[in-house]
This record gives sequence, structure tokens and C-alpha cells, in this order.
Amino acid sequence: MEIRNAVALVTGANRGLGRHLAAALLERGAAKVYAGARNPDAVDLPGVTPLKLDITDPASVAAAAAAASDLTLLINNAGSSTRAALLEGDMADIRLEMETHYYGTLAMTRAFAPLIAANGGGAVLNVLSALSWVALPSSGGYSAGKSAEWALTNALRLELGPRGITTTALHVGYMDTDMAAHVDEPKSDPAVIAALALDGVAAGAPEVVADETSRNVRRGLSGDLTALYPQLATPVA
Repeated sequence: MEIRNAVALVTGANRGLGRHLAAALLERGAAKVYAGARNPDAVDLPGVTPLKLDITDPASVAAAAAAASDLTLLINNAGSSTRAALLEGDMADIRLEMETHYYGTLAMTRAFAPLIAANGGGAVLNVLSALSWVALPSSGGYSAGKSAEWALTNALRLELGPRGITTTALHVGYMDTDMAAHVDEPKSDPAVIAALALDGVAAGAPEVVADETSRNVRRGLSGDLTALYPQLATPVA
């Protein structure tokens, strides 16, 4: 789709990748950029329209859809990262991961897809992760939520296409944002990732695999499980 003159909504736009996506949309000539955040006062990017939004709250999603009925581009970026392990993590944290990444993304898409279609069609961008494809024991709740969001994205793509709405999945590893501040690993520049993501949306690409981490994991999906989980090569005593 054409980014110039698009009317976009970025969820979780008050910081991190979301803020960079909103800024990149403005730079590319979007007609309007709604910056969704649970606390709209936290949005400090000039030129955007702050929008109060909690994607896990059905009433908040409905109110946002009513306020942004002119939308042509939905970017599902809002996320959570509780670092909850599946066996010993707090069940409330694990539920939050699923409520945010799976049900929240679904709720937003269900609310806005009819509006985008009525406005002549457009696009949806779902911000996924390399952890949609591979799990870490220290963040099993997050990986499960992102994996569910990946499956959801693939299914929605088939339903949205006939309505004139393309769907792009963004896969990326660690980025230099607050969410990954605790990670001592190489990190991508979120401004670069935002640009690659919008390039994919503009081209109608079904998938953007944005960094080497994601590319390596993507390749590993076609091999034996030990390629992604080398610990499986050692039999349990």
C-alpha cells in the first residue's frame, strides 16, 4: 500500500519500536498517525494524534475504533514481556502474554478491519519476533504468546486478503529498546527495523525477516529440532 497519505494507528507508540514506527510514518508522508498508548500523556512525538488505548480491554478497543474510523493502516505493535517461565512463572504473567499478543492483536484486527475495508482497503502490520519460532526457557510465556500471534497472523492474512487488506508479519530479534535493556546480546537499531517494516508494508510483503537472528532461526525451522535446541542432542540421563 502507499504509505504517503495513509491514516495509520500504531499501538504501543509511546516508546521503543512503536515510537520509531510512528516517526517513520510521519517522515514518509502519512496523512495522520494515531499513537496508541494506555497513557496518552506519555506520547511525546510531535505530529501524531495520541489515542488512549489498552488492547486487552474490549471497551478501550471499541472506543479507539470509534475515534479512528478513518484508518487505512493498523500496526499491532503493543506488547508485554514478563519473562515468565511456563512451569514456575506467575500464571497471571503468562495469561498477560497471551491476552496481549494473541487476544489483543485479534481484538484490534476484528475492530479495525471493517473500517479499513470501508475506507478502500489498506494493510495490517503485526510485530512478531524471532521468538515466535523458537522458545527460551527463561521466557516461555512470551514465546508461547508470540507463536500464537504468528499463527493468528497467518490465518488472518487469508481472511483479510479478499477484503482488500494485506497483512505483513515482522520478525525481529533483540532491539535496542527498554524491553531488551536487560539483554547482553547484539541488538538492532529500532529505527532501521521500523524502516524495513514499512518497506515491507509498502511492497505488500507477507513477511519481513528483519535481522540475522530471525533469518538464522527461520532457516532452522526446516531442519532437525536440534538445530534450534542443541540441548536436545544430549540424551536425558
